[in-house]
Amino acid sequence: MNAVSILRAEAAHEPQLQPALRECVSRAVRRYLSDVESQPREGVYALVLHEVESPLLAEVLAWYGGNQSKAAAALGINRATLRKKLHQYGLAD
Repeated sequence: MNAVSILRAEAAHEPQLQPALRECVSRAVRRYLSDVESQPREGVYALVLHEVESPLLAEVLAWYGGNQSKAAAALGINRATLRKKLHQYGLAD
């Protein structure tokens, strides 16, 4: 059983996790849009991805003790892609 299988099995036992994560993102986006209502901005999609992806990568990598192969498998991405993203966000050694 690989890391992705384990995470899927754990997620199946925690059906409230996905809605909680989704609601957290929804609240944050609503708050952001409310805060900038008078100054509409473009690029909200890229902003949200940047703000979510960086801590996601950091937390998953930390969870696996810095093991990039396990973290990449859990994320469902190639290790080279993970390394590229870690460098992009300044999270690489």
